[in-house]
Amino acid sequence: MKQAVIASLTLAAVLALAAPAGAHCQIPCGIFHDELRVQLMEEHITTIEKSMNEIIALGKSEPVNYNQLVRWVMNKEDHVRQLDEIVGAYFLAQRIKLPAADADEQATKEYLHKLALLHAIQVHAMKAKQGTDLAEIATLRELVANFRLAYFGEAGGHSH
Repeated sequence: MKQAVIASLTLAAVLALAAPAGAHCQIPCGIFHDELRVQLMEEHITTIEKSMNEIIALGKSEPVNYNQLVRWVMNKEDHVRQLDEIVGAYFLAQRIKLPAADADEQATKEYLHKLALLHAIQVHAMKAKQGTDLAEIATLRELVANFRLAYFGEAGGHSH
């Protein structure tokens, strides 16, 4: 009985100290799929938009339901964080490769274009986090569509 209690407490301690799983572990395991990451980016943008719409509506209601308002703000913040994590920890840190020293000018141009798009996604995600301007959603959707094209080419990466 005593060993079972010790084992249970040890397991609980290990689980409590374990780091939560992120968008990617930054180990080249090969199980993550680029198209799915882009789809998740699009999904996060849609969720951010829904959160913004709910925040706007709740802010106009009488009386204001502050509990729901805070929940939608937290939801928006969480999805912006997840979008930023996919951009930074997945694409910037792992998938967008620095061109070789002997790369041609076109390879360097494509690399810089992808970097610029990902940076713009991060900037507009930050702006979406700071407020409820729905124009940021349209900008994010356009940027992700442009990144999809730059990353996958004309096929667009859609897998059916």
